[in-house]
Amino acid sequence: MNKKYEMIVGLEVHVELSTDTKIFCSCSTRFGALPNTQCCPVCMGLPGSLPVLNRRVVEYAIKAGLATNCSISRYSGQDRKNYFYPDLPKAYQISQYDRPLCRDGYVEIKSESGRRRIGIERIHIEEDAGKLIHDADRGTLIDFNRCGVPLIEIVSRPDIRSAEEAKEYLRSLRTLMLYAGVSDCKMNEGSLRCDVNISVRPKGSESLGARCEIKNINSFSFVAKAIEYEFSRQTAMIEQGAEVTCQTRRFDTATGKTYSMRSKESADDYRYFPEPDLPPIEISEEMIEKIRSEMPRLPAERREEYISEYGIGEYDSEVLTADKALADYFESAAEHTEYRKTLANIIISELLRLAKSEDFECGISPENLGELATLYGSARINSSTAKKLLQRLWEDDASPEEIVRAEGLEQINDAELLRGYVARAIEENPASARDYRRGKTVAAKAIVGRVMSATGGRANPAVVSELTEDMLRATQDYIIILQKQIAKGEHKKKASP
Repeated sequence: MNKKYEMIVGLEVHVELSTDTKIFCSCSTRFGALPNTQCCPVCMGLPGSLPVLNRRVVEYAIKAGLATNCSISRYSGQDRKNYFYPDLPKAYQISQYDRPLCRDGYVEIKSESGRRRIGIERIHIEEDAGKLIHDADRGTLIDFNRCGVPLIEIVSRPDIRSAEEAKEYLRSLRTLMLYAGVSDCKMNEGSLRCDVNISVRPKGSESLGARCEIKNINSFSFVAKAIEYEFSRQTAMIEQGAEVTCQTRRFDTATGKTYSMRSKESADDYRYFPEPDLPPIEISEEMIEKIRSEMPRLPAERREEYISEYGIGEYDSEVLTADKALADYFESAAEHTEYRKTLANIIISELLRLAKSEDFECGISPENLGELATLYGSARINSSTAKKLLQRLWEDDASPEEIVRAEGLEQINDAELLRGYVARAIEENPASARDYRRGKTVAAKAIVGRVMSATGGRANPAVVSELTEDMLRATQDYIIILQKQIAKGEHKKKASP
């Protein structure tokens, strides 16, 4: 069925902004406070209370718009979106309808066919609702602390064609929001949540099928699983001749399936009308340019710099810029070494293995990691020593230069000195030498391993490998010559070499 049908996916991503106070009042937005301790008459929607727009919310929304290549509206407004739900005490949400702050942008993603753009239809500001806690013993509880926490909703165009593209889009969007500094994007804390809109149509068709929305998914992998399941569900219905209806669904992480919640709402159901308690939002060109000047270098710009100035490959530059904290750390460490490519390899192949969390954190100072890259890049230590040193620094940060000097860990590069170690290893491993001469070239690794062990891991493995191969081949050549001489009876006439 995958060859017969294609999915049409658009995502609505809600991003909580990292402001200190809420969108329309001075209540704190701190995560993890005791329930219902960060509320006031404004965010609780009590009669007579009046909202006042937080200027920082507008500034952050503009930053998000600039990061996603949007046009910024010079004139916009706020609207009431009317619906009743227990965690929405006002029975309406202040949002934006036909005059969003940002529109017509895009996010570039890496897909199977190369880089492509996913369109951004709009970015608008709105307030978050409260949080329902379902307790088996006490019923449904409500925490109103989240009421009024500022959100931006980033609405993509229906340009996504696979679950993997959806994941890549979300990763790219999260990275951009972190770079712009507008949100911590902690999905486990609800700072980034996603609604999936998906329909199915026969390949080659231009018309869109009935759209289903899957609400409030807070994991990249769950988004992908929800899309894959819903695509299978809809295609199966079409194959059976059943009608796919527009509806809102939820994703059950335990079963990996989606379930119907209600019929899909339209704009008419919400009865939007202009918010009477708030004036229109007017943004000057000077304000936009000031915010633009404060924007950090975004991932695309950094990738180009790493490739052109540091000689780092495209894949490595993608990895390094995927997390702003990681990119900042790499750049700080790069100031302390000329071996930037070596530094990138250490970070990607070893350091990220130690720093297992989603958000990069590292206790090794950039200076010491740069120092380690210099020691390895200049061949003063080998890869084995570099790995051991990195593990030591991870556990207890210190100067790798001082450790190498104090413990005599410098790499042995002297070929003549290493030749003696190799000769002894060959003599002590006649079986490996014999296997090599019979064509099992992999047997040379056992001799190299003996030399590395004998030198405490300090020998230059490349030099040892080359010497081992040369000495084994020389011995082999001598044996072949001697065998030929024996066959001809000439060995008695000549002295042995």
